Amino acid sequence: MPARLTASELRTCLGDGDRTFAGLLAGTSGIGPLRHGAPTALNVAHGYHIDDGAERVFAASRWVAECAARAVAAGALDPRRRRVVALVGTGLRELAAVEAYATGGDAFAAHRLHFGDAVHAAVPGLREVVTVSNACSAGGHVLALAEDLLMLGDADAVLVCGVDATTESMLAMIGRVVDHPTETVRPFDADRQGVLLGDGAAAAVLVPDDDTRPALARVVATGLSCDAHHETAPSVAGITRAMRDALARAGREPAEVDLVVAHGTGTALNDPAECEALRQVLVSGGADPLVTAVKGATGHTSGAAALVNLDVARRCLSQGRVPPVVGLRRPLPEGAGLRFPTEATGHPARLVQSDAFGFGGVNAVTLVEAP
Repeated sequence: MPARLTASELRTCLGDGDRTFAGLLAGTSGIGPLRHGAPTALNVAHGYHIDDGAERVFAASRWVAECAARAVAAGALDPRRRRVVALVGTGLRELAAVEAYATGGDAFAAHRLHFGDAVHAAVPGLREVVTVSNACSAGGHVLALAEDLLMLGDADAVLVCGVDATTESMLAMIGRVVDHPTETVRPFDADRQGVLLGDGAAAAVLVPDDDTRPALARVVATGLSCDAHHETAPSVAGITRAMRDALARAGREPAEVDLVVAHGTGTALNDPAECEALRQVLVSGGADPLVTAVKGATGHTSGAAALVNLDVARRCLSQGRVPPVVGLRRPLPEGAGLRFPTEATGHPARLVQSDAFGFGGVNAVTLVEAP
């Protein structure tokens, strides 16, 4: 069942949602020197950091709480008067706090690994806060859960959040799969080197489709799949299943999709798989969409990535402009036939597909249109 998006707030290395989208249109990258951990030992020299001058421990809780409070205010939502549930998607939860404790930092209660306390404190009156730890598509999965809650009448509105902060454990993992430190994320580029992490938080308010309050966009449907193909390598079949599920739930044809905000991690395996899935589902169905991606500018924001893409999608719809794929210089051969913008492009999109794929084959694809 479709839902109306009445508020959407971001925090990335480029700033809030307005500054992030302006930076994307300008082709700006938020990359900088790695600020956490030893670059030589980790084999990672760069990151896309939020630098707010505060402690890294429980930074994710702080960022998602700030976004949640802003989204509720922007959506004119009063949880004390309506049944509002909050869902928080994340890949890592508060792993940075665990790392700090393991190296001599303060102990903390285990429930603080989740985001219930932080979001409840920022938004009084919420019925419940549920943390969903589901890799890099977590934000898309909580979108789908929010749509279900509204369809079933189990909530009057849902506060949908996503967040992750850079951790040394994840840095060590991405550093192990490359010979030399990745210099920058270059989605869909023939010379891409790999992924880099980006700090990120996002929050959005979804209400039923018959709600009359002003809306930023209409979330038409979210399709899901869990193929368990491999720990890290994506499956084209699993990705296409999520894309087709979204179209089927929405009652739309592939040819109606005229813009894709891609997952686009800049990795050896993800980008060709995503290109092939787009060809199999959209191009073969008569679509010729622009395909943009944001991770060259923001890094991979993990659990927040799907909601970052959602915010970008709704701004593309309202402003009629599509940002370039930052970092793309020479499109990969597997992308032949797909249109990747290399500069900000005027494009009156009507139906936008937003992709998010996670380790273990957990995939989420969301379709968004103007309200």
